[in-house]
Amino acid sequence: MEPIPSLSRREFIERSTLAAAAAAAALPRFELPPVQQAGPLDEMTVAQLQADMQSGRRTSRSITQAYVRRIAALDRQGPSLRTVLETNPDALQIAEQLDAERKQGRVRGPLHGIPVIIKDNIDTHDRMQTTAGSLALEGNFAERDAFLVERLRAAGAVILAKANLSEWANFRSSRSSSGWSGRGRQCKNPYVLDRNPSGSSSGSAVAASANYCAVAIGTETDGSIVSPSNACGIVGLKPTVGLVSRAGVIPIAHSQDTAGPMCRTVGDAAALLSGMTGVDPRDPATADSEGHIAPDYTAFLDADGLRGARIGVRARTGNNPVINALVENAIKVLRDHGAEVVDPADIETAGQLGSAERDVLEYEFKHDLNLYLATMPANVKYRTLADIIAFNEANKNREMPYFGQEIFIACQARGPLTEQAYLDARAKCVELTRAKGIDATMDKHRLDAMMGPSGGPAGIVDLVTMTGGGGGGGSSQFPAVSGYPHITVPAGFYMGLPMGISFFGRAWSESVLIRIAYAFEQATRARKAPTFIPTIVLS
Repeated sequence: MEPIPSLSRREFIERSTLAAAAAAAALPRFELPPVQQAGPLDEMTVAQLQADMQSGRRTSRSITQAYVRRIAALDRQGPSLRTVLETNPDALQIAEQLDAERKQGRVRGPLHGIPVIIKDNIDTHDRMQTTAGSLALEGNFAERDAFLVERLRAAGAVILAKANLSEWANFRSSRSSSGWSGRGRQCKNPYVLDRNPSGSSSGSAVAASANYCAVAIGTETDGSIVSPSNACGIVGLKPTVGLVSRAGVIPIAHSQDTAGPMCRTVGDAAALLSGMTGVDPRDPATADSEGHIAPDYTAFLDADGLRGARIGVRARTGNNPVINALVENAIKVLRDHGAEVVDPADIETAGQLGSAERDVLEYEFKHDLNLYLATMPANVKYRTLADIIAFNEANKNREMPYFGQEIFIACQARGPLTEQAYLDARAKCVELTRAKGIDATMDKHRLDAMMGPSGGPAGIVDLVTMTGGGGGGGSSQFPAVSGYPHITVPAGFYMGLPMGISFFGRAWSESVLIRIAYAFEQATRARKAPTFIPTIVLS
């Protein structure tokens, strides 16, 4: 969850970006050194890795070993990205077992032998901990895999590592630094190291972008897949709530939480999503996905997928010339490749939510987190939100050296989910974002999907004023609050920093969004590997 900013913070970000744009009017030059620490698997896709394993050129073990070595070379030395909290000590052994299966003629599917990095709020029943980045949960060795991890293991994936994140999915303080956690400290943006990777799935985004793994998994409540994917130059797919089980995932709020793929290409995201879905009795929301799950989302990869598509453009907000130029260029790409563009396609209820989303999240966080904490092994002694608040207070020097826990305190003050204030806020969220929001807009303009900016260029890491982050101006809120799907695709760069374009739509429309996003990706080929520039130097 990327904290919903106050107006003053939003204004600060927008003014900072505008100032940067004005300073860049004369097209300044900035240092762009050659790619450093190139790895043998850089930018390889799942399909390419599968082809290499099928031909015998590589094995799952050799692929896994190469990623382990890259993590060792870049994460605590060199650019010191601080992306991984721990690697799986059994990863090579698991890869060898999968290689043995392949030799015997058993290939489980497109993910067989493919290394995956998992965000550290997702349970893995192995020798890695699940802590949401918090020192309070050290020793939480899950007694069962999260359902999505069970699905990935069954599909033949190698769980390679746990990724750093914005601690507690960025829902502890309203003035935090995205990518910072007590366990991992500050994760860095791989494009420009003093820039913020955005949050909360910061480590997953950096891991995929910096070629630490084939694919990664993040989680989102509002922006936490899309925003770091935008800032780190990758594809991020937030599925419809209920398509992927949340059982075994440290929660913020069941109304909006979901896990999803974070990858370098749309094709990889489609392959990964195919291995994550399924109806799970432990998560009642997945019952709604019955009949909506595609057995193979890669079937929707169509380079001509924009032709005939009717796409509405979300109304521009603010006056950011960098973001506006990105949107205008995307519109041209859509039209040049056969799409019919409706511009603008205003969501008439935009701006009407007020505090409703925040109210819902605060109520649900207290309720949902307490349920999760009760499932932890007995050796983890902090078992309620109140316990975590007390731990943080007692360990200020390690857990709160830069920012506090005012969101935690506000959540603790909330009552049960039967309170009318919660019920009214949730009803308002559903009505304004679904029937009167995305659905109404798509009905009115007969749309297949909607489009908007994923966000601006990444801000500077600033542990003093906490004004860094994803750059603002994104499209995450309505898809997040409605629980509808949202995908971001790399679309361009500004002064060496990547930016993405978002496509979102109705519930269960992942197949449509994947088709459109893939065609856009193939038309633009905007993704470029990061080069670990220390800072942007203007001259």
